This record gives sequence, C-alpha cells and structure tokens, in this order.
Amino acid sequence: MLTVSDVAKQLKVTAQYIRTLLRKGDLQAEMVGKQWIIQPEAVEKYIKDFNVVVEPDDRPNKSSQLPEIIALSFFSGAMGLDIGLRKGGIEPILACEVDKYCRMTIAANNPDIALIGDINKYSADKILEFAGVPKGRKIDVIVGGPPCQAFSSAGSRRGLDDDRGNVFLTFVDRIVEIQPTYAVIENVRGLLSSPYPYSDDLTFEECVKAGIEPIKGGALLHILRRLREAGYTVSFELYNAANFGAPQIRERVVIIAYKGSEKVGYLTPTHSDNEAYGLPKWNTLRTALNQLPADIEHHHVDFPEQRLKFYRMLTEGQYWRNLPLEAQKEAMGKSFYLGGGKTGFFRRLAFDKPSPTLVTHPAMPATDLCHPIEDRPLSVEEYKVIQGFPLDWKICGSIVEQYKQIGNAVPIKLGEAIAKKILDHMNGKKAEIPAGFKFSRYINTDEVSWEREARKGIIHEVEQLSII
Repeated sequence: MLTVSDVAKQLKVTAQYIRTLLRKGDLQAEMVGKQWIIQPEAVEKYIKDFNVVVEPDDRPNKSSQLPEIIALSFFSGAMGLDIGLRKGGIEPILACEVDKYCRMTIAANNPDIALIGDINKYSADKILEFAGVPKGRKIDVIVGGPPCQAFSSAGSRRGLDDDRGNVFLTFVDRIVEIQPTYAVIENVRGLLSSPYPYSDDLTFEECVKAGIEPIKGGALLHILRRLREAGYTVSFELYNAANFGAPQIRERVVIIAYKGSEKVGYLTPTHSDNEAYGLPKWNTLRTALNQLPADIEHHHVDFPEQRLKFYRMLTEGQYWRNLPLEAQKEAMGKSFYLGGGKTGFFRRLAFDKPSPTLVTHPAMPATDLCHPIEDRPLSVEEYKVIQGFPLDWKICGSIVEQYKQIGNAVPIKLGEAIAKKILDHMNGKKAEIPAGFKFSRYINTDEVSWEREARKGIIHEVEQLSII
C-alpha cells in the first residue's frame, strides 16, 4: 500500500498534484479514515493509461558491451546532436543533462544510456564510472553544446560571467581532465564575439584582478588557450546547417579539438544554394513536410485572433510589409516606426525555401513561424522533420516544452556531418571541399582569420589600457 506522499515521490510531483488526480478519478485509491491508500497496481495503470514519463534519476550505463568508438555527450537536450552522430557512425554511451523534460526524453528513447545531471557535480572519474569505461581505456570523442544563452547575441552578453558561461568553462575543464582524442563544442554565432577580459600573458583570474576590460572574442580566446595548453589543435567554422542537407537556415559554430598536431578539416558540405559548386540545391520546407504522413495529427499552439486577422491577409512567403499600409501600422503598432527589417513579424513561410531557424516557440511576435498556407504556427510534428528527428522519437513534456526541446536541438544533418568528419580524420581520409565554398553568410569565421581579427582587437584594447 502506498500513501499520497509515496506516490508523489515515485512520480516526482507534488502531493497536491496527486490529490488532484485522486479527486478527478485519474488515479484510483481507497480512503481509509482520513488518508488515501493507493495500490501499486493503480499507479502502474495510471502511468500506462496516461502515458506518463517520470523524470529519471541519474543512472549508469546499462549496456554490458562498449562500442569500438567511445563517445560521451554533454548538454544533450533532446539528443539532436547524438542522433546525428549515431547516423554518422558514432553513438554516445553517456548523456549529461539537467533539464527535467530533456532527461525524460533521453530516458524514453534511449533506456540503456548512462545519464547524469549537473556537470559541476561530477568529477572526470565519476563521469567515466557512470559511463562504464574501465580504467586505462581511452575516450575517443566528447561532444557538447553548452547553454547558448550566455553567448547569444540576443542576450545580455555577460559571457563567461554568466552562470551558464561558467558551465561552459566546466565543460572545457572536463575535456582537459578526461583527455579524449576528439572534442566537439557546438554553440551560437555569438560565441565569436562574446566579450571577456583576455591577455596572452595573464591567466583568466589575473585578467580579472588586473581590471582588464572585456574585449570582443575574449571568451573564445580563453577557451582556445585552455585547449591548446592541454595539447589540442583546434579548428572551427560557422556553419549553415542547410549546406549539410538540413531544410533549415541555421548557423552554428562548431569547434573540433584534436589531441595531436594535425587539425581536423572543415565539415564537408553536401548541398549548396550556389550551383557553381556542383552540389545539390538546399533542401526546402516542402522537402521536410512531405515526410509527414497525410493523416498525421498535428499538435500546435495557436495565434491569438487579433494576430490571425493579419495572417489571413498574407499568402505564402509574405510578411508584415506585404500588408496594406494601414494594416501594417495596425499590426505593428509602435514597432512600425522603428528601424530594422523586422522580417520575423507576421511571417508566413515559403514551401520552396529552407525554413528559417526554428526557435523555442513558433508564435512569438518577432519570430513567428506560420505555416505557408494554414492559419496556424508550425506544429511539433513539423518541427521534428525540419530538424531531422525520426517521426517515432518521443519528445516529453507539454507542447511548449516540446517546441523548446526541438527548437534548441542541433539539426541531425549537422551532427551527421560532424561524425563523418571525425571518422574521416581517424581513418586518414581527406574529403575535398569545393574551392571558395562559403559555409555561412559571414566572413572571418574560421579559426585562422577569426583569431587574426580578434588579436587586432586585443592589441587595441591593451594599448588603450596602457594609456589610461
């Protein structure tokens, strides 16, 4: 027999929530005196009937056999990067994630994988123990996308001073301690310009103590120095996921560190928007949505009626500037008179172009993702195929949580390209990249040209400091 408190602890919810289930009759129980008494079978029936997924505890690797390539995944989220790696030939045996709903997603889809939480609470030795890696066995690959918010150009730009930035540093520390052959760090474009105090002659702590002002790119310079001091050569570039087959314009920095003297080359593109490179054209939104069965049930949030009236005036590929002038003013309000293109407002997507970057909520005013012809935002199911998730991949939590997990994920095709590049490097293969290929719409985003430009900034800032 179980009490309300017992069941609440088992399901990891509040006792009040359990009492609500009892009053509604969703969970069967018997009142004895003034206390509910619940049979274990009733709890099992509730879990089955309502498809309940309970947040899993941290747990060790359940598989008795280690793969040939041992990989560990951090900040795993809904496992977009992990799925891509697996498709490319590398399957992580450990996931690290703190978000409750992401942990549920990981457990629901990969019941054997080792699962740990806050990276700050795990030493290198403890991580390897959970992964089931015997002492002396080399780790081949560590991958992770530390929280984007600390470096996002849309955020506060506090960089490594932000708690999430400190988690980034902890991740780098674990890489240095575990010493994998390859380490992959994925992040937003803002990482390239995230400000932080930096000097070649001073440690991070000494920079702060000396009062050196933050410089653009200082965060990444600090990370690069930490990796290089540990014996890694580092390459990176800003990649548009559309160039690797994703039906989405999504730009992400991918850093690949190698424990050795030979840099890992840049990812090999499979698609292009420029016919001169001799590659297939970018996949489009239509390409993605055609993967959905015609009778699939779509789950989505809705636009409020006061915004829907403007969407009904727009056709595929249009946005607020395609409205009549008076409707533009009414729809945009004060924003109408502000500068900038504001292309995310009242935006209907186009079937024959890649999707814009999927955000964590498709119905926010500045980043609308409206279906090309239907009067609704993109659905969770459409989000999944745009990012490349298998249709049977279970995303746990409310619909808002599902959008968030999928929107934060690494496109599967980009993860697959990363795995293939690492395996090519392992096997001594060098894939040809079309001459002059543009990986993104920005310049000076590879490690050589970026560092050259960043160091110009360092010299300028140091000179300023000495004058003061």
